[in-house]
Amino acid sequence: MLDKLFFKKKSPENHKFKEENIPKHVAIIMDGNGRWARKRAMPRIAGHHEGMKTVRKIVKEANKIGIEVLTLYAFSTENWKRPREEVDFLMKLPGEFLNTFLPDLIKENVQVRIMGKKELLPLHTVKAVDEAINKTKNNTGLILNFALNYGSRDEITAAVKALASEVKQGRLEPSDIDDSMIEQHLMTHDLKDPDLLIRTSGEVRLSNFMLWQLAYSEFWFTEVLWPDFSEEHLREAVSQFAGRGRRYGGV
Repeated sequence: MLDKLFFKKKSPENHKFKEENIPKHVAIIMDGNGRWARKRAMPRIAGHHEGMKTVRKIVKEANKIGIEVLTLYAFSTENWKRPREEVDFLMKLPGEFLNTFLPDLIKENVQVRIMGKKELLPLHTVKAVDEAINKTKNNTGLILNFALNYGSRDEITAAVKALASEVKQGRLEPSDIDDSMIEQHLMTHDLKDPDLLIRTSGEVRLSNFMLWQLAYSEFWFTEVLWPDFSEEHLREAVSQFAGRGRRYGGV
């Protein structure tokens, strides 16, 4: 039903893409780890661990396809409400992922970035992320951007406060504020907006993810749970994107 609702068509089997049809920036809401584990009578943390393996596969495939930026929603500002044991495990995953995968990321010319309130993360998480950022900062290939302790309303509120402060100090007139100025105060100020958003697990909502940046993005929803999301699923989403016409409010 979901596939029909979102006009999912059969994709070409070989999924060969022309460069101009490849989304430059793909954002993914990686959903369904807990349900994947529950179906197998396993604890939720087992689903998160399996989901980490999927991240590794999808990063490699995105790089192979020619995607320039891959933003992954790893942990939201609302996820702190989850059970303590689960949160603690999720905070260990970035370190485990980066410690094992960092050599491959360096070899494949991937640059690691993070957006979110890093100062509120545990020190061991920050240390692992900072090390990956530092060791890949000169890489010129795929940008792997983790949204970690990220919330879009939080981000937009911070941008508004920064602009309000500039107005208060007399460095800016309210009439000068436009879309471009707001974008320069967002965490993605040096990245282009996502061309394609993918959400797994059958949920059809944005969950406070990049609300400003996704204004004109194409959406692709699938009922596949994140641990089961494969390279072929990514290529199918990109193929669907390639067949859509983007008018940005025009005709």
